[in-house]
Amino acid sequence: MSANLRSFEYLEGLPQTVFRRLYQQPCTTLAIFRRMLPHLAKSFVLAMLYNEGPMPTETLNSWVRPDSVREKEEAFGKLRKMHIITEKDGMMSLDRTFRDNFRMALTGGPHYRGNHRSFGVPCATEDKRKVDIAFLDNYATKQWEAILHFMVGTRNDIQPGSGVIQLLLKSGLMEKGSGGHAEITQAGFSFLLQDANAQLWTLLLQYLDMAEELRMDSVEVLHFLMMLGSLELGQDYSKETLTPTQQYMLEDLREYGIVFSRKKSSQRFYPTRLATSLTSESGALRSASAGLNTALSQTGNGEGFVVIETNYRVYAYTDSPLQIAVLSLFTRLSARYPNMVAGRISRQSVRAAIKTGITSDQIIDYLTVHAHPQLRKNNPILPPTVVDQIRLWQIEGERMKPTPGYLLKEFATTAEYDAVSKYAEELGVLVWKNNQKRSFFVTRYEQVGEFIKRRTAANKKQG
Repeated sequence: MSANLRSFEYLEGLPQTVFRRLYQQPCTTLAIFRRMLPHLAKSFVLAMLYNEGPMPTETLNSWVRPDSVREKEEAFGKLRKMHIITEKDGMMSLDRTFRDNFRMALTGGPHYRGNHRSFGVPCATEDKRKVDIAFLDNYATKQWEAILHFMVGTRNDIQPGSGVIQLLLKSGLMEKGSGGHAEITQAGFSFLLQDANAQLWTLLLQYLDMAEELRMDSVEVLHFLMMLGSLELGQDYSKETLTPTQQYMLEDLREYGIVFSRKKSSQRFYPTRLATSLTSESGALRSASAGLNTALSQTGNGEGFVVIETNYRVYAYTDSPLQIAVLSLFTRLSARYPNMVAGRISRQSVRAAIKTGITSDQIIDYLTVHAHPQLRKNNPILPPTVVDQIRLWQIEGERMKPTPGYLLKEFATTAEYDAVSKYAEELGVLVWKNNQKRSFFVTRYEQVGEFIKRRTAANKKQG
């Protein structure tokens, strides 16, 4: 599961009743299966999908190698959080609503063709001014770059609407400065260095919070976002089948470049590549405009433009104001030419970036992803002396490194303590333990907590 799946952590905290409503739409079940589940969890789902009865949990356990306990518990934990499975008396089965609608998403059904609108309804009439994929790509790029340009304060022909600006302020990516103008925050700097898909979901999840404040049905909002991720790029779809909430959303999503519609009264809309990649697993989208351009060109790697030497000199072969602005976050630029900027990474520039919330790993990742093709011929790509020094400059200001997590203590017996701590160690979440005090510290509690509950329930039955 790719790193940008953290965008879906919001869903894990939703109650079971909300999931039951979400699973009533085939497009949502397909999106969650594709985007949110680890590969092993997908295997379990497919194994149970066409079994009418429950399967023994031990059977599923036997499919996993003994040295893959962490992956197995992660898979079961994810399925439990998403309320995809039900468990009883050592047997496991898929939630009936999820199962039926996921089957429909994969193979169709008696009420699927013609009547089911989960995957959108293509327009029955031909668009007299039909737009092509190249137009949609260009439109999405301009709209998305307008937001990023606004955040870094560079000039751009397109200015984001008031709704977008309000969302940036509410999400904490920007704040009102002393002059009343919106200014980027520490969170905003980190946002710029994220991949484009994670950036998009960061804003959409904040939009979901605002939708609840506006008394919009959050389930309808999620349904529509999942549906957009399943639509076909270049196909026009009818607005007539959308709910009032979803039609209202269309006008907002136009400002992000997620959908294209000529005007508010138009009865058709086109999803852009930003929409169709909402539920994809692609990790090729990178930060700022180059991330979107990489997705649009479908090259998978994109064209790098940064050269960095062992003397910390940086040369960037680009004339994009946005890319130059992002580079200047951690580089002291000294010269600018028509198609190139030059500068130097120094202790001062890196420390200044760290103070704004950017980490050394983010800087290294950015330089690696955007490395010039000539630099990519090297192994490793970046000079090791530069990489090590960037990390050392960050460590200089870190006397202590906090580790968020949970302290477990006061176990009733040594056997219980040994079993739980061993399980946490197998999961890879154990950081520290003290056998004499029967206490230990873990970075994640969810799976450990589930293990304790299952162990307690088993002991009660035996007692």
